[in-house]
Amino acid sequence: MEIQHLEERVENLEMKLSFQDDTIEQLNDAIIDQQKRLEDQKVQLTFLISRIKTMQVGSGLASEADETPPPHY
Repeated sequence: MEIQHLEERVENLEMKLSFQDDTIEQLNDAIIDQQKRLEDQKVQLTFLISRIKTMQVGSGLASEADETPPPHY
């Protein structure tokens, strides 16, 4: 009986280990996917920031402080 009990315990531990290995693999895949998405968003954000800066500089509109006052008649 003692050997059978030990075999059952070992079998249960092996099943738990297998389940944990599978869970760790799934979590690792999820982290890799999230990291890729984060990198893609970082590239997009950098592009948008540079695009906005270009639009502000190249808009051809002067700020109110740079505007010359209109002539008075």
